[in-house]
Amino acid sequence: MDTDNQTWVREFILLGLSSDWDTQVCLFVLFLVMYLATVVGNFLIVLLIRLDSRLHTPMYFFISNLSLVDVSYATTIIPQMLVHLLAEHKAIHFVSCAAQLFFSLGLGGIEFVLLAVMAYDRYVAVCDPLRYSVIMHGGLCARLATMSLVSGSVNALVQTAITFQLPMCTNKYIDHISCELLAVVRLACVDTSSNEVAIMVSSFILLMTPFCLVLLSYIQIISTILKIQSTEGRRKAFHTCASHLTVVALCYGMAIFTYTQPCSSPAVLQEKLISLFYAILTPMLNPMIYSLRNKEVKGAWKKLLGQLSGLMSKLATW
Repeated sequence: MDTDNQTWVREFILLGLSSDWDTQVCLFVLFLVMYLATVVGNFLIVLLIRLDSRLHTPMYFFISNLSLVDVSYATTIIPQMLVHLLAEHKAIHFVSCAAQLFFSLGLGGIEFVLLAVMAYDRYVAVCDPLRYSVIMHGGLCARLATMSLVSGSVNALVQTAITFQLPMCTNKYIDHISCELLAVVRLACVDTSSNEVAIMVSSFILLMTPFCLVLLSYIQIISTILKIQSTEGRRKAFHTCASHLTVVALCYGMAIFTYTQPCSSPAVLQEKLISLFYAILTPMLNPMIYSLRNKEVKGAWKKLLGQLSGLMSKLATW
């Protein structure tokens, strides 16, 4: 067989969620609404943090970074999926597929590391509050955010390079909603054990290690909270961590289930649903979680809405 035919596939066909036209139209409307809510919600959080000086703290600096990562991740997956839901020929070019894999892996890795950084921020805030402003200074926050960016990007570059050097033969049908790592690796017509080892190693470094750091941080946090004498003090301390804990539970759970066992990966439908969860549901829910559970954010919303209402009243009187 010709080596070029073995190695190079000019385009892939994404099979998506359904081949039924009516179902695809319904899914298009649903995902479009959810994507717009994701974009608007995350950009409003970033804008609110930018405008309200009371939110210029390390915690909200990391939340704004998380919102940007979320909306970027959703934009990597959802627009292409929306186009394919209404397109007859659901093709994606080889280079576009590689780019999609790179950005989705990179942004996912950045988010996992960023959540660990946010856990450290909460640890310092609860366990060493008197030195919080000294420890979590602007320079450290910037370095931690840069570290998450670099680590996620390097991992994505390595995984994308070793995945797309695999010979695909004539396999070009990806039974997925996007160019997802495990789905692309399955197209290879050679032994992929080395790729599976690489996936396991990167999962340990960028998934399990941050997750363990989050667990260690919260063991210390909970231990410190339980030592607080007053019930009100314990409630207030726990409340500062509740939003982050909720997001951690959403983000780490299914990723660990999917990427730490590539040899016995879940059913294809499960993989598609998990990808949808990360691409659209989690980015859409995160702004709501931080808005509904944080008094500072709710206070900032009320202040901003009050200012807008006053401005509209003045404009109406003119």
